[in-house]
Amino acid sequence: MSYLGQVELKSSEIRRIDVTGSTSATHTLTWTPPSEQSLIITINGVKQQNNYSFSGTTLTLDTALVATDAMEVIGILDIGEAVTPPDDSISTIKIQDDAVTAAKLANSINTEITANTAKVTNATHTGDVTGATALTIATDAVDIAMLSATGVASATTFLRGDNAWAAAGGDNTPSFAATLSSSQTISSSSTWTKVQFDSEIFDSDGCYDNSTNYRFTPTTAGKYFVYGQAAVHYMTSTSLKVAIFKNGSIYVYTAVSASNSDENYGYTGAIIDFNGSSDYVSLYVNQGQSGISPGVPTGMAQFGALKVII
Repeated sequence: MSYLGQVELKSSEIRRIDVTGSTSATHTLTWTPPSEQSLIITINGVKQQNNYSFSGTTLTLDTALVATDAMEVIGILDIGEAVTPPDDSISTIKIQDDAVTAAKLANSINTEITANTAKVTNATHTGDVTGATALTIATDAVDIAMLSATGVASATTFLRGDNAWAAAGGDNTPSFAATLSSSQTISSSSTWTKVQFDSEIFDSDGCYDNSTNYRFTPTTAGKYFVYGQAAVHYMTSTSLKVAIFKNGSIYVYTAVSASNSDENYGYTGAIIDFNGSSDYVSLYVNQGQSGISPGVPTGMAQFGALKVII
């Protein structure tokens, strides 16, 4: 038969302890409360609220009792019991907006979010982003600090295709140019004679010997443009040859036919590889006329070289 009123609790659903003469803040219950709402605590007849906590069977007061205090703890076992929802039963509508913070996410998720955020920083896109969506980089968004290039970025360097900062082109040194301080006699016909260029116009790295061997020995390996010019006068019907010798042997030469007794000019030049240590070049002339000793006049001969920028 139905009736109005409260349902009487069974004694098995109620637990109770009395504490007297204690000076402790920590007390052990004889049961495990299902929730804070299931406890009724009074001290000297005054109900307590928001000044205690429990963990398992341990009840902890914010303030320790004094010896004259009388505490009563009543527990109702079937009130405030924790309910575990079934798996996959909570929908997103049950979660308040912005309620889930980063602290509640697994570390792996936070790490992935951070990494992906870094990838799309300064990226712009209109519309939904999917796995196939292409993002564009905002104008002026990528600065030098974000590049992984090697070397040092500065006002005098540029970024090469191999992702390295390098000097813009380098320079054309070692290099030199030299002339004759006085005319040099070419005494023997059909014989190669070294022209003794003893007056330097410039010598960037001191690699040209203008006093003993009259040769250029660059100390930096690479390709060099080497050139030479000489004019021999008082020749008639013969040929003038101007040659660049590398390491004592002919590397390249030019031959011109003499047609008068005035100056006859010869010029030669070539791109030559140097090892940066022992390779050297000198300028030689050869005139095929016998019986006279024509000369290379001052101001009509020059020898020089410069490093090629590649």
